[in-house]
Amino acid sequence: MKHHLPILLRKCALSFLALAFTQVSFSQIRLFNNTEAGITFGPSNFLGDLGGNKGRGTTFLKDNNIPLTTFMLGGHITTNPTQWLGIRLAMNIGKLQGEDEIIKGQGGLEEARKFRNSDFRSRLFEAFVAAEVYPTVFMEYDREDTYKKWRPYGLIGVGVFNFNPQGTDPLTGEWVNLKDLSTEGQGFEEYPDRKPYKLTQINIPMGLGVKYFMSDNFSIALEVIHRKTFTDYIDDVSTTYIDPNLFDKYFGMGSQKAQLARRMANKTDQSSSASAGFGPGDKRGTSTNMDAYYSFGFKLSFRLGRGNDWYNSTRCPTLRF
Repeated sequence: MKHHLPILLRKCALSFLALAFTQVSFSQIRLFNNTEAGITFGPSNFLGDLGGNKGRGTTFLKDNNIPLTTFMLGGHITTNPTQWLGIRLAMNIGKLQGEDEIIKGQGGLEEARKFRNSDFRSRLFEAFVAAEVYPTVFMEYDREDTYKKWRPYGLIGVGVFNFNPQGTDPLTGEWVNLKDLSTEGQGFEEYPDRKPYKLTQINIPMGLGVKYFMSDNFSIALEVIHRKTFTDYIDDVSTTYIDPNLFDKYFGMGSQKAQLARRMANKTDQSSSASAGFGPGDKRGTSTNMDAYYSFGFKLSFRLGRGNDWYNSTRCPTLRF
């Protein structure tokens, strides 16, 4: 009996490990089979201080400028713990831009923005985690059957994005980085409430979409996602014009940086008193309206793992010593 006990213990241990490994493997397989990955691509647009349409500037689609539409591309991976809920991790790259020159002046409040004559562009990187909720699942006869089925959904989450606004130098026509020029006195002691803004910020993606399952393993979707942000400096425009002499004070009297900051901070016509442009204290932007951007996405998704639910079998594995 002494000789057989260690062998029996080894067999029991191996059986326990095999059973544990099987259970873990089944859980991983189930998660893997309920996970999909793919790409998203489509147009995007910026909603901020620059550009816009007739009348007072607003924070939503009224000031959307179609000619400034850009393209966004990204990838995603989504796990579905239940049929009515998906958890998506997404990463996208794109570009944002705005331009006052595009405004069609009609004698209203838009004329001041057109006279401001500013522009910007920025590359964009973003990543977010969002919940996808499929409410119609509860009205389906067979929730597990997805073949050739339509499912509308809502989406909300939290993310981070990185940007870097640039503007065209009116003297050279070249694009230059704007953040370090402190165009509105960010970081100057004369404006203690204007702190240098960070190029990486939080956003809140929210949107609607509709998904169609071409097969059990492949789906397509069309969605629109709006990003609420907590910064007004994506376009480097937010509040009022400052005294241009401050650029000499902080960047050096007559230095190249000081001269560049003067040009980029105020692009209105300063050539004569008869047509004087905006000056210190005049409105440059609307600080109460945070910048935003949105995208229309065409989403392709492929289910990872096998296409059937064989892991739901109730049969237990047989272990032999």
